[in-house]
Amino acid sequence: MRSGAPQGTARARARRPAILPAMSNDAPTRPDGRSAQDLRPLSFQRNFTGSAPGSVLTRCGNTQVLCTATYTDGVPPFLQGQGRGWLTAEYSMLPSSTQSRKSRDRSGRVDGRSVEIQRLIGRALRSVVDMGRMTEKTIWIDCDVLEADGGTRTTAISGAWVALHDLLKYMERWRLLRDWPLQTQLGAVSVGIVDGHALCDLSYEEDSRADVDLNLVMNGEGELVEVQGAAEGATFRRDGLDAMLETGEAALRRVFEAQRAALEGA
Repeated sequence: MRSGAPQGTARARARRPAILPAMSNDAPTRPDGRSAQDLRPLSFQRNFTGSAPGSVLTRCGNTQVLCTATYTDGVPPFLQGQGRGWLTAEYSMLPSSTQSRKSRDRSGRVDGRSVEIQRLIGRALRSVVDMGRMTEKTIWIDCDVLEADGGTRTTAISGAWVALHDLLKYMERWRLLRDWPLQTQLGAVSVGIVDGHALCDLSYEEDSRADVDLNLVMNGEGELVEVQGAAEGATFRRDGLDAMLETGEAALRRVFEAQRAALEGA
């Protein structure tokens, strides 16, 4: 339940009819005219900065996230001496990324949402990297939100994979890897229940009134990496979850296509 919502209102919303299938003919018209399974325009602009071997400006509609990938020598203490690499991630939103200024994260004062998202990004990317094929180096993924219009964490994950790919190609050229460690693609998309329908890639306008929010992370083999779902304004049943997964998986196939197109275009 959203904070401050009257309990009677929440109970009334929870009694809404069953969630309709993602491809229902009477799905509502979305603000930008998309269908339930359509992504916003998605692009990956590689080599956006000259200082990071992997640097991608990722745009999904009006959401823009700069994803960079670098490496440092050494690994955390729990991995030292094992001949394995490590990957970690950081996430932040610039103060001007939202309509009202967001306070800048500072050392020791990172807000809980940023911590949760950067752990998600790191977890997701580690699932597609064989750390045993790396040397004892740590890969750093930095995701900085330049403009936020919904789906910042999912946009960050999809863009970070492209930046990671470019960094690993750089490390391969300089013989800093034992073998190629990237096992498959990785993408993410937001899905939600809005007015009783499963919709993918929610803009802020849609997300702010969604009854259910879900973030779906999947690899290129069609395997689920993470499913984060929660009732915001109403509970949901199994058919609602199935509709969101179906809608999200269809959208992620297009994310993978966009990633491949960006890599092939270099």
